[in-house]
Amino acid sequence: MPIDSQVQKILDQFAAFSVPPIENLSPENARNAPTLKNAVEEMNAQHVTSRLTALAKPMPEPVGKISHQLIPGPGGDILARVYTPEGEGPFPVLVYFHGGGWVIASLDVYEPSCRALCNAAGCVVVSVAYRQAPEHKFPAAVEDAYAATQWVMQNTSLLNGIAGLVAVGGESAGGNLATVSCLISKEQGGQMPVFQLLVYPVINHAFDTPSYHENANGKPLNAAMMRWFWNHYLPNEASGQNPHASPIRADSLSGLPPALVITAQYDVLRDEGEAYARQLQLAGVQTKQVRYDGMIHEFFGLAGVVDTAKDALQEAADGLKAAFEAQRSRPAGGY
Repeated sequence: MPIDSQVQKILDQFAAFSVPPIENLSPENARNAPTLKNAVEEMNAQHVTSRLTALAKPMPEPVGKISHQLIPGPGGDILARVYTPEGEGPFPVLVYFHGGGWVIASLDVYEPSCRALCNAAGCVVVSVAYRQAPEHKFPAAVEDAYAATQWVMQNTSLLNGIAGLVAVGGESAGGNLATVSCLISKEQGGQMPVFQLLVYPVINHAFDTPSYHENANGKPLNAAMMRWFWNHYLPNEASGQNPHASPIRADSLSGLPPALVITAQYDVLRDEGEAYARQLQLAGVQTKQVRYDGMIHEFFGLAGVVDTAKDALQEAADGLKAAFEAQRSRPAGGY
């Protein structure tokens, strides 16, 4: 099927910004380039189409409370933005890692996803500002992600959270950090999250899947951009073989938490995410994989204006709530 018409309107606005190709920019300039979030904000401001305006939720979507927390990390304190739902709590918790190829983006860029998940899943969302490349190359982001995940699991009461009801999730590079955090938990005997929400995750340092060829010139992510991201992230080519960079290369994925893997038809990362879901299933990990046709990379954060993104958000929220409920019903102390 073609790119969804609601998404195409956003891409058209994004194109109107005349953004230079990110792969031609320095990381400093790329961090200031507009995103699809900016395109939606511009369309809302201009009331471009009554259809889009009618679909839009308030910008930003309100939550019960927003606060910030410093988390001790291996390279210094890590800032986290904490979204808490309406109500008394305590609540289950989702530790969330933003996308941006480990190089660009920020807590602000991925705020729509965090707000929407907080409300839809009824959980505290802890959005982590991990160290970014090239100033901090692999494995700095991984180390921060693992440290933040373990800290949250050990300090849920400080976040109005429920001990033992902590999931991890993320989009793109953030999905990579979420599942790698689980791999390291397994290797080091750390506390294990109860669920992985992996939204079009980066899974393998390779560029040879059919989706890489089909969507080589896709928007907002293309093959050249992914090479640019990896080149800034890795200290050397050999590091791409490390399972903490390419989790599909792990010797075993057994023992990881149940997972939901969301992919998009028009995304270079589609096939590696789906391959990872199959590998998780083969390793005995309860895994659901859902591809959204007509969708592009970054569609998940457009739930306020794109119908299919709303469906994906609900799928994610349902998966989180089911995992939290399953954990509640287990004997005390058991994962």
